[in-house]
Amino acid sequence: MSGFLAGLLVAVLPLLAAGFWLGRRTARPAGLAGLGTDVEHATFETLHTASLATPPLRAGLTEETARKSARKLRSLLGTDALCLTDRAQVLVWDGVGAHHRAEIMERLAGPLDTGRGEAFPLACDTADCTVRWAVVAPLTVDDRVHGALVACAPRESAVLVRAAGEVARWVSVQLELADLDQSRTRLIEAEIRALRAQISPHFIFNSLAVIASFVRTDPERARELLLEFADFTRYSFRRHGDFTTLADELHAIDHYLALVRARFGDRLSVTLQIAPEVLPVALPFLCLQPLVENAVKHGLEGKADKCHIQITAQDAGAEALVVIEDDGAGMDPGTLRRILAHEAGSTGGIGLSNVDDRLRQVYGDDHGLVIETALGAGMKITVRLPKYQPGVHSAGRLAPK
Repeated sequence: MSGFLAGLLVAVLPLLAAGFWLGRRTARPAGLAGLGTDVEHATFETLHTASLATPPLRAGLTEETARKSARKLRSLLGTDALCLTDRAQVLVWDGVGAHHRAEIMERLAGPLDTGRGEAFPLACDTADCTVRWAVVAPLTVDDRVHGALVACAPRESAVLVRAAGEVARWVSVQLELADLDQSRTRLIEAEIRALRAQISPHFIFNSLAVIASFVRTDPERARELLLEFADFTRYSFRRHGDFTTLADELHAIDHYLALVRARFGDRLSVTLQIAPEVLPVALPFLCLQPLVENAVKHGLEGKADKCHIQITAQDAGAEALVVIEDDGAGMDPGTLRRILAHEAGSTGGIGLSNVDDRLRQVYGDDHGLVIETALGAGMKITVRLPKYQPGVHSAGRLAPK
């Protein structure tokens, strides 16, 4: 019996080993089991690799972004080496054959000038170097060549030429999106500068006039107001970051209202109802203060009696809901529409239209200002702030000086 078992094991072991090897070769990870065929699996892997290379490229073409994306791009093409260049230098070389850097840059003059791809043999005296051909695919944004993707391989390949061209076009799209992001950032910065220019002159004049009125009668009060003025202007003219937190914006509004109360006295009352859980929410810098200033202006304009302003910030699931409401003179809805459409001229509501434009640029058209008003009925402005939005990150609290 023992001999029979031994013989059976000798016969079965090769079959078990073959079955185990075949299972290892054909089995897929549990997470990919639902992908179906090998073609679908390969498609998924390609898209996944491309997605990993995308985030760095969305920051533009620099040495750092090239370094972070080069390995993934080389994996897409399956080449021995790949480099990314700008118009002046090799930004990164991934793979073997880095000694070809100078030769590559010498041969890039034509493709960078014409914007056309090119393939050429590489001169190499190193016996164990595996790269003998280079395929150049220019990287273009708005018909301007910003650099090149160069794939290096052991031999000439028409397939590699086409593949490198497609990957270069994909990279160019990411760089174009990065350029659009930078353009949007520059536009937002320009609008912030315009908003500061619109707010600052009359605010500074009125604030200093109020402070001056207390210098002799109440020096301590004048000192407190100077500190409020300094804190508010420091916040308004800070230069780090396009976004802030709701807590910081409300803190700046508190400084602003302290100066306004000193000017108008008992004519102005303000109520704040703020949910603590929304204080860390990020929002565009100087987004709410112009709305509060608008409420002060229209709340007291044309009225001899008191004005009340209510500011609320509530948690609304995925959003923070901020409402600024006054019981002042209100506005004709037609006039409001012209202001938001930039048709009211230089004297009409620059702050409102500026804030509305910035909210739409950052969050989309469905997140513009919602304004309810009528003549004699006051004004209610609602702002919906998504708690999480790609690219919206607060720069943190302004460090005291």
